[in-house]
Amino acid sequence: MQYGICPLSIVSVRVNADETSEMVSQLVYGEHFKVLERRKAWSRIRVAFDKFEGWVNNHQMTLIPEEVYNSIESSKNRGYSSDLISFVETENSVLLPVILGSSTCNCSVLSHKFDGKCNGHKKDKKQLIQTALLYLNAPYLWGGKTPFGIDAAGFTQMVYKINGYRLLRKAAEQSSQGSALSFIEETEAGDLAFFDNNDGEIYHVGIIMENNYIIHVDGKVRIDRIDHTGIFNTEIGNYTHKLRVIKKIA
Repeated sequence: MQYGICPLSIVSVRVNADETSEMVSQLVYGEHFKVLERRKAWSRIRVAFDKFEGWVNNHQMTLIPEEVYNSIESSKNRGYSSDLISFVETENSVLLPVILGSSTCNCSVLSHKFDGKCNGHKKDKKQLIQTALLYLNAPYLWGGKTPFGIDAAGFTQMVYKINGYRLLRKAAEQSSQGSALSFIEETEAGDLAFFDNNDGEIYHVGIIMENNYIIHVDGKVRIDRIDHTGIFNTEIGNYTHKLRVIKKIA
């Protein structure tokens, strides 16, 4: 078994070992992973944070020894950058931009330096909405996890991650976490609302705000109304997503 870390700002994780293959997720700076299969140009990886698997170009990853991987895993220092954009200084004194939610606590593994702000512990759920608002108007991007392109589950995962909570990568997977609430009136800001399609499959998720609002990704990160039926878009005067379940993550 080999191990790796992301040395770049943003790296695509693809469904197959090909540049034209569908991007299903992304690595952000400092994320570490196991290398399940290594070929000449591509490696199939399993991300340590959420166990998500996919293919990454070998030129966009750095291999690390097993003991370093284990040290990262056992470390209580899980700091993530809390600014929209910040910088790390590489071993060649070059400034590398890193985005919100990057694992800057791991920069020493890459012989990099980071002097910016980061969150290193679990925060009160009240902070979730403040973090979510940093992504407001970020464009929708399938597989995206950054303020420059993000999908629904990537949005909720990153917001929770920055505040010290661990969510899985896909909406359906996230819906298996936490405890269900019976009524929308029981919710508090920061709870997760999940939505299903006509086949009953959960495909969308958003973060409940106060006063029956929700922040989620639909074309972009936006704020809409929510009730027991689902998400109501006042711009088009219609419901866009059908509510399935609301979950509270401890």
